[in-house]
Amino acid sequence: MPEVVYSNLKDGETMKVVIVGCGKIGRSILKNLTEEGHSVCVIDRDPKVVRSIGDDYDVMCINASGTDIEALKRAEVSSAELFIAASANDDANMLSCCFARSLGAAHTVARLNDAEHYTDADYIKRCLDISMIIDPDRLTSQAIFNTLKFPSAVRVESFTRHLFEMAELCVKPDSVLDGSSLAALRDTTNADFLICCILRDRKTYIPDGSFVLKAGDRIGLLAASDDMPKLLNRFGVVKKSAKNVMLIGGSRIAQDLAERIAKSGHHVKVIEKDIDRCHEVSGTLPRSVSIICGNGSRHELLDSEGIDNTDAFVSLTGIDEENILSAFYASGKNVPKVIAKVNQAGFVDISGKLGLDCVISPSRITADIVTLYARSLSSSAGSSIETLYTLMDGSIEALEFAASASFTKQGVELKDLDTKPGILIAGIIRGSRTIIPKGSDAILPNDKVIVIAAGERLCDLSDILQ
Repeated sequence: MPEVVYSNLKDGETMKVVIVGCGKIGRSILKNLTEEGHSVCVIDRDPKVVRSIGDDYDVMCINASGTDIEALKRAEVSSAELFIAASANDDANMLSCCFARSLGAAHTVARLNDAEHYTDADYIKRCLDISMIIDPDRLTSQAIFNTLKFPSAVRVESFTRHLFEMAELCVKPDSVLDGSSLAALRDTTNADFLICCILRDRKTYIPDGSFVLKAGDRIGLLAASDDMPKLLNRFGVVKKSAKNVMLIGGSRIAQDLAERIAKSGHHVKVIEKDIDRCHEVSGTLPRSVSIICGNGSRHELLDSEGIDNTDAFVSLTGIDEENILSAFYASGKNVPKVIAKVNQAGFVDISGKLGLDCVISPSRITADIVTLYARSLSSSAGSSIETLYTLMDGSIEALEFAASASFTKQGVELKDLDTKPGILIAGIIRGSRTIIPKGSDAILPNDKVIVIAAGERLCDLSDILQ
């Protein structure tokens, strides 16, 4: 998570941004930042990528290397508030950030893919004066691991010190949730929780107590971390704990995820078709991890390796189409939890429509982190954004703000706040205490405030007010 940063921008002011490297991740960052209204210049050495970006976006495009000083000058890096090096080459990213900073870029972000580089991230930031380092593989591994903790959830995100968790769930036919109003659920459940957003038939709702759930809805459930397992059990959506996990592909994401799963005491099997990569991965993982050399897209191999007895199946190859097809096969074998890694935005949307509930996109995860950082640059020094997640296929944002003196409505009961339409104050963290707020509650100094926003770009806690 990025540290809090301050700039000379006025609250909500747009920035000049330069992005180097517009592959899947760079392009996703570009999409987010142009939608935020920022002025973006793109530098990429592949002429096909530059032409494609120029056709799809109204941005300046330069066909050059990100370490080309003249190209950086043409991009007017000296006046850039934010410079992002997002290519697949760590050394080039670090060098281009170093050049950009020396030319006058105010803040720099470097994507690093090598585990050794990430281990030395603090040292690299200090030496090269890089503002922020992002590692898409580690971010993706953590997101998948969080979801595996609650196999019934499509995804799980956490807020300050994991005190609050947000779970996206699909309402199944004839479940406790199907046909229940939110008020009735609250009355029959001891735990404190809030269903704060709902996606139904591609339309998003921030519901009140009278809203009645139905099968097919996707809901956003916010609760204290200790209460989440009890709530899922109460709602009848608990699936068997993922004690046996099968990973397809020996990528760095798989390597990091396998280590996390093994450390949690569960069994994990990694299937990778490249023999050299198998030896490389096996040398870094605990002995309890099984490494199988074979083609994970072959159904015969999956059957022989016990997919029928697998609790969770995660497809992590570098090919989106292969991951989707393998995930559909695992779903057809009734594996309780199936996750597919998909980077291309079009495939992410199509997969959900075709019935794959859980699709993880490294490009979206990374773009959300960069968007959070960009928002923090244009927020006040007082009520800065600490966490940002996009929910419900990108139609809702869940944000966590640190409240301080810049928020002038402290101590005012929530029912008396004149908030904008599409805004919900969903949770408050006060020290180590979690609060699902009622109208009589108020925001106090040093609170962490969780806000749900539909159709609003929030940079500061005060932005929730009319």
